[in-house]
Amino acid sequence: MNSSSTTVATAPDAPIGTGLVFLLACAAGLGVAALYYNQPILGVLSVDFHATAGAIGHIPTLTQIGYTLGILLLAPLGDRYDRRRVILCKILLLELGLLAMAATQSLTQLGAVSIVIGIAATLAQDCVPAAAALAPEARRGQIVGSVMMGLLLGILLSRVVGGAVAAVLGWRTMFVLAAVAVALLGVVAWRRLPAFAPTTALPYHRLLGSLWTLWRGHAALRRAAIAQGLLSAAFSAFWSTLAIMLHEPPFGYGSAVAGSFGLAGAIGALAAPLAGRIADRYGPEAVTQLGAALVVVSFAGFAIAPQNLGWLIIGMLLFDLGVQASLVAHQSIIYRLDPAARSRLNAVLIGSMFAGMASGSALGSLALLYAGWRGVALLAAVCGLAALLVRMLAAYRGRCGSLVAEQA
Repeated sequence: MNSSSTTVATAPDAPIGTGLVFLLACAAGLGVAALYYNQPILGVLSVDFHATAGAIGHIPTLTQIGYTLGILLLAPLGDRYDRRRVILCKILLLELGLLAMAATQSLTQLGAVSIVIGIAATLAQDCVPAAAALAPEARRGQIVGSVMMGLLLGILLSRVVGGAVAAVLGWRTMFVLAAVAVALLGVVAWRRLPAFAPTTALPYHRLLGSLWTLWRGHAALRRAAIAQGLLSAAFSAFWSTLAIMLHEPPFGYGSAVAGSFGLAGAIGALAAPLAGRIADRYGPEAVTQLGAALVVVSFAGFAIAPQNLGWLIIGMLLFDLGVQASLVAHQSIIYRLDPAARSRLNAVLIGSMFAGMASGSALGSLALLYAGWRGVALLAAVCGLAALLVRMLAAYRGRCGSLVAEQA
């Protein structure tokens, strides 16, 4: 360990500088970006490895499986061990995984390394609780939002950068350059990232079991996970069917135009710190309700005017903003529940979000098949409305609890 690093507790008044916030944001962005480098180059990989489209299509799935396993099995370690060491170990594993990807010679190797990269990419989910632990209470939402901005930009830009670099220099060089970037990140993190005091001494099996204990013990966690899962289902239903919808009449656009719609995600990413500031000032509950309401309005508009390109673009910006703002606000809510379990709380929330995305993708495909684009929009609107009702019920119960406390 770097002798110059300082051990910090999870005291809410601990200072955190802009440089450290930027470091955590970069680590989150580079970590999660590794999940998506393979998506724009699947056609090239199919040719190089003489694989069918179906076989090569399993590679992104294996990467996501690795990420899910990492969230469930490794993310809780941030509470049990020094989170700095956990992050550095995952950076090293990710660097090795990216280099191994550049050297793969068979489809089997490609699949195995994809799982490793997915597991290591969960370092992004260690950076967010780290920021929450370092942030003072009054600025926690803003700081968490800034780190989430880095994570979301990593998702957004990874496909664009990965595809462009692979087209010019080759896909193997692209993975080597990604490994170099992660290595540089590791050097900076080793020098600048402070150490974190573990917040629990639970053995590993009990640490994993405590995920269920936290779920049962915190109604606010359950509501946050359910609401964000519903919003993520709406999000995934849209993005998993967008390219097909744009390809069909009356639009008739190709994959390049469909891909360019992804740049709209920058709006939601850049708005994450703003959502955090609003949550700090007015409370995260208001942000969750506003975010869910934006999702409902957007998809209701899609259902009413499914062939209006202008509303499609505006609505996409609104619902993406709503989903990302709600995520930042939900993280602000759960991090207050138990400061000693922030990594595990985050694992439950993100796990629920990914479950919602998987469900939304499957249901969206069925809705498109049987009810067309209007059916997808109605499905997503119902998911958004359900999330809004969950948040409104939470606010109502909170007001009732406050009245009972005042009367007592």
